[in-house]
Amino acid sequence: MKEGSKVRKIAFVGDHLPRKCGIATFTSDLLAAVAAAHPQSQCLSVSVNDIQDGYEYPEVVRFEIEEQDLSSYLRAADFLNISNVDIVCLQHEFGIFGGTAGGHILAFLRELRMPVVTTLHTILREPKADQRRVMQELVALSTRLVVMAERGRQMLQEIYQAPPTKIDFIPHGIPDVGFVDPTDFKDQFGVEGRVVLLTFGLLSPNKGIEYVLNALPPIVAEFPDVVYIVLGATHPNELREHGEAYRLSLEILAKKNKLEKNVIFYNRFVELENLKEFIGAADFYITPYLNEAQITSGTLAYTFGAGKVVISTPYWHAAELLAEDHGVLVPFGDAPAIAREVIGLLRDDT
Repeated sequence: MKEGSKVRKIAFVGDHLPRKCGIATFTSDLLAAVAAAHPQSQCLSVSVNDIQDGYEYPEVVRFEIEEQDLSSYLRAADFLNISNVDIVCLQHEFGIFGGTAGGHILAFLRELRMPVVTTLHTILREPKADQRRVMQELVALSTRLVVMAERGRQMLQEIYQAPPTKIDFIPHGIPDVGFVDPTDFKDQFGVEGRVVLLTFGLLSPNKGIEYVLNALPPIVAEFPDVVYIVLGATHPNELREHGEAYRLSLEILAKKNKLEKNVIFYNRFVELENLKEFIGAADFYITPYLNEAQITSGTLAYTFGAGKVVISTPYWHAAELLAEDHGVLVPFGDAPAIAREVIGLLRDDT
């Protein structure tokens, strides 16, 4: 916001901590950053609940939307209109809103009487008919559209006919993490003197962690001090539908590959301060994700911003961020390629 702006009340709409998901973390961090940068403005949150009992939200969450209840979206719009909110900052991901293709959010937007800035966390290259309809109306109802990758800007114009003047590219934010010697943090996790590979985030099968586990045997054969830390709770949606099946499959694979001394699973959702310590301890960060169409990754941005060596599959955000040798890209689902690149980097470092 410009100095002297008349924006006095800003509402952030999406998920919010302590709900465990990437959008909740992003929304909470964005609200806190805007509030700190513009103390003259009042910031509040409208959070979407995916469970009946909701969550123990902080006071900044002033209204709660029930994901599948269309009427609660309309009540939320009424609340913001009555509260004289000057601008709404919407976090959009198809999966967090109710209705066909998350269409309930459109009813909310139609009722608002203030500008809407929409941050798009997913932009589909090949949308189904309902997804295309929802996205095109979302584009029409938004005053500004924020993307976190240049590819997103192109796709909005080419696939959804968004006016180029409505789109802003803002790179994914990162926490304030200094460039530190990993040895300063390794003793906290019992890995002092070892080479640490790290993957963090909510676990689900599209993360591709099994390919790192299959890459490790040749790595540890040459560098037995390597340890791979897998940090994160199972994604709540995955947990509801399949329980801990994916995590258990990873633990079984690690045992099958005789990696008991080289893999550590931390089954928990970590707060930012603790996450910074894990990032600080890492020598290499790996995102072996399997979905090429992932256009934003907070974990990638965090570790890249912390100056870590990043090895990643070429999903859209990674392909853009790690271009021009800013990181190492490996093919999707290719354990030998991961092993080859890690071994090459470790040899160069010896």
